[in-house]
Amino acid sequence: MSSVGPPLVAHTRRIADDVDLLAVAGAAGFALTQEGLGLAGRGTALRIPLPTGPGRLSAAAAQVATALGAIKRHDEVGVPGSGPVAFAALPFADAAPASVVVPALIVGRASDGARWATTIAPPGTLTPPLVDPAGASAPPPTSFRVRASRPPEQWCAAVAQAVTAMQAGRLAKVVLAREVVVETDRPVASDDVARRLRAATPSALLYCVDGLVGASPELLVSRSGDVVRSHPMAGTAPRTGDPAVDNRLAASLLASAKDRAEHQITIDMVLDTVLPFCSYVDSEPEPQVVAAGGVQHLASLVEGRLSSPPASVLSLVAALHPTPAVCGWPPAEALALIEALEELDRGRYTGAVGWVDADGNGRFAVAIRGVELDGCRARVLAGNGILADSDPGTELAETRSKLQGVLSALIRP
Repeated sequence: MSSVGPPLVAHTRRIADDVDLLAVAGAAGFALTQEGLGLAGRGTALRIPLPTGPGRLSAAAAQVATALGAIKRHDEVGVPGSGPVAFAALPFADAAPASVVVPALIVGRASDGARWATTIAPPGTLTPPLVDPAGASAPPPTSFRVRASRPPEQWCAAVAQAVTAMQAGRLAKVVLAREVVVETDRPVASDDVARRLRAATPSALLYCVDGLVGASPELLVSRSGDVVRSHPMAGTAPRTGDPAVDNRLAASLLASAKDRAEHQITIDMVLDTVLPFCSYVDSEPEPQVVAAGGVQHLASLVEGRLSSPPASVLSLVAALHPTPAVCGWPPAEALALIEALEELDRGRYTGAVGWVDADGNGRFAVAIRGVELDGCRARVLAGNGILADSDPGTELAETRSKLQGVLSALIRP
């Protein structure tokens, strides 16, 4: 259904059923969950095309707020995420087309035990079942062809060029991504990939929106009432699966001047960006090490109180994206170098993926550690923050560790 049609009504009721949110989403639905909590949806009550070009996310915040506000609400729950909700997987680049979707059915699970279901449809429409009636997925693929879109040695040469640019003082950091394409004999089911990612990284932010599926370790921004949070990450070390070795690597990561400097660039940017929206904001005094599949990252929680009236989560996304963790610093110079050296269209990789409700509450992850599914073709991307003392071979190995976690969930014998 397009944005023009019969009037919509959202009915939200408490439910007793403790449903699996991925079962709600099914093979073609929407979800943003973490450790079993969050939101999932299915069907399309409304799809809202977003503008393109500079400043499009700021315009989108007002556009989505107007569309959600036009839906009549009967809400017995009254918490962030109840009532009409729009899901979005926003591209990295402003010029790329994008849209948000208001599902016909939305189910939520909160940390206090509350569970609810929202149906959005014209008056008199039948209520859909909570769990996807399609049941089991189609037969899985039996053959896989995996290829890098760009030879590794060429990507390493691009890293070396970026290092030269930073040593010349043109910028402090740039993030360069590389792509692996997987071709299969049968379409890959998004819910199968999501379940495998959940099993492998249970604490990650699991997302499924319009064929983009992943398990992000990084919260871009959330808004609940007047509370805003972000959990930026920058600085990476490998993980081996051996606790003793991984603890040593984590200690080295915390002690690394290079990684701490990379991390501080991102933290400072997030604090400076969020501050104008807030009456108070601060970050943890020291970063923590967070495990994320085959790697571990430096991470610092940022939390604040929004000034009244609180900004919509989409306005906060517009202000924060792209952070230095996915772009570099300064942003204009980093974006120019990405354009010159990366040689790929990132699509929705390193964009923002999440949801926003009619009151402006919401939660968006950074769209990393994921895959874009398109029938029998899948794109998997991974990128690294490149600094003046980066080593191309080491950076290549890090991208392989990041890619491996997603490829393991995608490719099964």
